[in-house]
Amino acid sequence: MSIFVDDDTRVVVQGITGGEGKFHAGQMIEYGTNVVAGAVPGKGGQEVDGVPVYDTVDEAVEAEDADASVIFVPPAFAADAIFESLDTDLDLAVAITEGIPTQDMAKVNKRLTETDTRLIGPNCPGIITPGEAKLGILPGNIFSEGRVGLVSRSGTLTYQVVDNLTERGLGQSTAIGIGGDPIIGTSFIDALEAFEADSATDAVVMCGEIGGEDEEQAAKFIGENMDTPVTGFIAGRTAPPGKRMGHAGAIVSGSGTGTAQSKIDALNDAGVPVGDTPEEVADHVEDFL
Repeated sequence: MSIFVDDDTRVVVQGITGGEGKFHAGQMIEYGTNVVAGAVPGKGGQEVDGVPVYDTVDEAVEAEDADASVIFVPPAFAADAIFESLDTDLDLAVAITEGIPTQDMAKVNKRLTETDTRLIGPNCPGIITPGEAKLGILPGNIFSEGRVGLVSRSGTLTYQVVDNLTERGLGQSTAIGIGGDPIIGTSFIDALEAFEADSATDAVVMCGEIGGEDEEQAAKFIGENMDTPVTGFIAGRTAPPGKRMGHAGAIVSGSGTGTAQSKIDALNDAGVPVGDTPEEVADHVEDFL
């Protein structure tokens, strides 16, 4: 098993005729992902590397039986692209785009409450079930098949931790980058709940960062609901209060919440060991298994 994507997932790439969309669609296909269509308004009837392009996601779904989308659309138009996936009732939409205006995502967030589509992102690297499918920009060569789930706000941190896991022979069931914007679709808790229910996941790594209270909320969920062991990593320990570090959501208000230490304390209180380095995270996973 895995969570959210597998080798049966049929993918439509929104923005496939653009530079980013074309390149990463090719990488996804090379990895083995079942990319069945592209969707770009006004470009219907074309092909990109043998993949048929349709004017709308709805047409792509009807013609190719797609059930998931990956969105490589410029920020000004990305919210509309997400709405198109939601209106088509896809099982999954993965928004890679960085820089979508917060007010646009607020509207998307409201629409999400009215649909069964799962949104991952925006401003995320995507999701991968090693050996089966990857949706997004994750470098497939560093992942290996296994039984460790991973959920992270940071793409780069995902790669660092996964590389350490793979070097230790600790393969992954599914890895998800949920994105670092203030408003996102899938949360830590959503992913943790899915990993807890997945019989193929024996341990979970959660990589967080300063800003907001998502990690503290996730710690509470872990303590109350999870039997699967979890280890963590928190980035941004040296960031000064009020300073944004990288992600738009990584802002510490100085109120005592959202700091690296508050997140580490919450995770420790829930029985989650937090590594000081990605190497220590791998150490904790080895201890679990």
